[in-house]
Amino acid sequence: MAAHTNPFLQTSTLPYQLPPFAEIRDEHYRPAFEAGFAEQLAELESITAQSDAPTFENTFLPLERSGAILGRVAAVFFNRSSADSSPFTNELEEELAPLLAAHEDAIRLDPALYARLSAVHDQLDDLGLDAESRYLVERVHTEHTLAGAGLDAEQKERLSALNLRLSSLTTRFEKQLLADTNELAVHLTEAAELDGLSAGEISAAAQAATDRGLSGWLITLVLPTGHPALSSLRDRSVRERIMTASRERGSRGGPNDNRDVVLEITRLRAERAALLGFRSHAAAVTADQTAGTPEAVADLLTRLAAPAARNAHREQRALEEVTGAAEIAAWDWPFATEQVRLARFDVDTAAMRPYFEADRVLWDGVFTAATKLYGITFTERDDLVGYHPDVRVFEVRNEDGSGLGLYLLDLYTRDSKRGGAWMNALISQNRLLDQPTVVVNNLNVPRPAKGEPTLLSFDEVNTFFHEFGHALHGLFAEVEYPRFAGTNVFRDFVEFPSQVNEMWMLWPEVLAGYAKHHETGEPMPEELVAKLQASEGFNEGFSTSEYLAAALLDQAWHSIGTADRIDDVEAFEAAALGAAGLDNPAVPPRYSSTYFAHTFSGGYDAGYYSYIWSEVLDADTVDWFTENGGLTRANGDRFRSRLLGVGGAKDPLEAYRDFRGRDAVIEPLLRRRGLEG
Repeated sequence: MAAHTNPFLQTSTLPYQLPPFAEIRDEHYRPAFEAGFAEQLAELESITAQSDAPTFENTFLPLERSGAILGRVAAVFFNRSSADSSPFTNELEEELAPLLAAHEDAIRLDPALYARLSAVHDQLDDLGLDAESRYLVERVHTEHTLAGAGLDAEQKERLSALNLRLSSLTTRFEKQLLADTNELAVHLTEAAELDGLSAGEISAAAQAATDRGLSGWLITLVLPTGHPALSSLRDRSVRERIMTASRERGSRGGPNDNRDVVLEITRLRAERAALLGFRSHAAAVTADQTAGTPEAVADLLTRLAAPAARNAHREQRALEEVTGAAEIAAWDWPFATEQVRLARFDVDTAAMRPYFEADRVLWDGVFTAATKLYGITFTERDDLVGYHPDVRVFEVRNEDGSGLGLYLLDLYTRDSKRGGAWMNALISQNRLLDQPTVVVNNLNVPRPAKGEPTLLSFDEVNTFFHEFGHALHGLFAEVEYPRFAGTNVFRDFVEFPSQVNEMWMLWPEVLAGYAKHHETGEPMPEELVAKLQASEGFNEGFSTSEYLAAALLDQAWHSIGTADRIDDVEAFEAAALGAAGLDNPAVPPRYSSTYFAHTFSGGYDAGYYSYIWSEVLDADTVDWFTENGGLTRANGDRFRSRLLGVGGAKDPLEAYRDFRGRDAVIEPLLRRRGLEG
């Protein structure tokens, strides 16, 4: 296909190199991937075929410059396959998974390239490189070594076979999970069954049913075990139906059953780890994270598990006492929690929804907090086209008017979008390739009927601020090399900036700006905010326990060795939760194995601990902001320049020490989650 007919074969001429979505057609993807594979392999050959002695300039720089076409098409395609999938994208993704794995192995396992990388690495102290260039040599050499570049030919052949199969299995897991999630949406036909939901929620459920050609209402499932509607629905049988549907995903038999996929993925990951010289997949993963070892992860998780479980049992007794229920089931907990919150603290979180109109949250909350802290401004660009009609495009500028990048927002749920919320980078700033920044936030907010306002729940507002924290990290990173661009940091550090950004949701001057009634414009009553803050520690036992259960489950699956024989997913999960003391039926794990997308298709394998690992830094940072005046430009500049702006170009814990003046301490996290003592 000629370059002028395929938009991926050259750099976009749109502002900030925004991909020309209006020109991109399904038929462009496969040829662009093929051209991208060929181009990068030719670039690799030009590095390894040269007779000159290896240097930073003739080995590392051309490696960093390689793969331009592949980078462009992969960023666009995989954003689309997660945010707006179709039979075409599903088929192509399955086809691409082994091809991409083989291509990555062709680079990572190339003996001639590894020899050149090692030669430069061996003389690193004599090269006089600047700090970022030196770190590039260290990181690239480490990544290739841990990927298996030093194995013999027979071992590499087996490693490549494992990587190929795993790439296909993780793609299959995600595809089957999306299909089962859509299939298990709960269809309601009687208006009484929706008692307790707000007008906006009922409107969204009606619209979801209409979109599928159904009468009545449809409650679509979210990625975690729990569902926002469980806190409001008064009909216990409906709550039970929703919880049951959520927990059945991927485990009902039939074409979308993920149990065999989980077993094969974990077995092959264990074999791959052994081939690479590690006792488990968890050991292989943590070796190149800030945690270092599975023991360090286990030390944190188990330290928190027992007090979290005790708190959850105490909360459970309180729920039973207030509601008069003999026993609280998992589908009762969210509803009973709101009853207790109302009884003890006079807080009704459902009553907050009218104050959280989505556009006002965006402009007067999320954007305004960033402007106050960092001086950046936002302008909606209706002239620029996103990858879906729902997508809005915003130009982001620095305080001095210079361009910073584009921010794309894809707010609403749809059947073609996977569950959860996330940030993707379409273009990542780096000086080597003279690239700007284009980032995307995806959320899954139910769309109300036409003409109705989009009112967010308390949790959805929190998620909005969280995901925008990732976007800021991507926008602010200023680096020389593509490898360090944006959020390309250690996985157990990447959640830290996004979690810090959550603090501004309830910061008084931010909240006062956006929390206004969508009809009257009246601000959220101060007493409601005060009561909310007074109740912040309530239900932390539940939320910490459900998270830790998932994190420990992830570690358990990835701690098995090649000699372990696991053939029953449910039994393994029950044993793992029982060993951790987190097997309370009323507090199921945030994700069970067959719908645990983070670990079986989302790149967080043996890494779901990252959220609470990062929260140690996050809680310590919130203390710093509070002690130093909060939402000020000086504080924003320090956080931006010493942490967010670094990208992956520096050891993250070193960057944290530069920002904070010391290592993080755990006490702020223990206080936040009510786990002191």
